[in-house]
Amino acid sequence: MGIDKESDIAANLQIGPTTLGMVRLYVEAEGLELPLDFDPDEAEEIAEELRAAAASARKLAK
Repeated sequence: MGIDKESDIAANLQIGPTTLGMVRLYVEAEGLELPLDFDPDEAEEIAEELRAAAASARKLAK
């Protein structure tokens, strides 16, 4: 599956800080639990990439 392929998989995403000062993205889907921890700088880079992808998606949707 590539990034441009549609999927029928439903997932739950939770985002929050950990007690160790990391940012956790927690993905749960079809019996899979995937905690992903990032330091705050990495988390901000991911947020920037999400914003850029959202802006690109808006342009494509028009």
